[in-house]
Amino acid sequence: MDGARSTSSIPVEYASARKIRERNKLYYRFNHWPIWIFVFFIAPGPLTFDLFAHGFDRRMAVWLGVVLVGTGIAGLRGALPGVEPRPYIIRFTEDKPNPLYRRVCYTFAWGEAIAFAVLNIVGLLVAIVTGHWYLRQIYAVAYFPLAGSIWLLGAFGQLPRVKASTKGEGHERRYFYGTVWAVAIAQPVLGFLWQVLPHTRPADTLKLVIFVGVLAFVGNLARLGRLPRTRPIVPGELAVSD
Repeated sequence: MDGARSTSSIPVEYASARKIRERNKLYYRFNHWPIWIFVFFIAPGPLTFDLFAHGFDRRMAVWLGVVLVGTGIAGLRGALPGVEPRPYIIRFTEDKPNPLYRRVCYTFAWGEAIAFAVLNIVGLLVAIVTGHWYLRQIYAVAYFPLAGSIWLLGAFGQLPRVKASTKGEGHERRYFYGTVWAVAIAQPVLGFLWQVLPHTRPADTLKLVIFVGVLAFVGNLARLGRLPRTRPIVPGELAVSD
């Protein structure tokens, strides 16, 4: 395996084997912009719930415009992860300050990934127990307290990739991407099940089992380093972090 070695069944990448780039190409920078548009657009969870439940409306158009302008300005200034003119993290052993823009972006992404997954599980459990769906009410009441708690942890540097130093990036990024892979795959699966299965206790139980099962299965693949950007990178040499 080029540039990697398996340790305890988990492939490990060696930083010295990774190709170094001095600058990010324009297409690479542009391709990362939609990621952060999406992250900040879905930050108001109840609004996002309405989007998927009822479709696009004026509120969402206004918010999307704000996000486009804000992320566009940040991108032009190189203040979005992956949109920088030059990769920020090159040496994994350096105790290098983690820029504010990286800490803010990854903090928001963490809050959304965790909050959406947790609240959907809670909504399914409530539906199974009561026989009624209260997911809209759950999002209205619980989304910002839950996501806000995670954002607060990020503000204090207590989440992977949002700490004051980038020294642990070789391992911290795999936790982040593992979470993103799991949630990004499980959420569309749940959305599909919502559309094709009836809203009954047996069907809702099946939705919950499949949703949690997908989260666990994909999360385990990430833990084993079987998904892109989830292998530990052994520090000590030059490398570029995405």
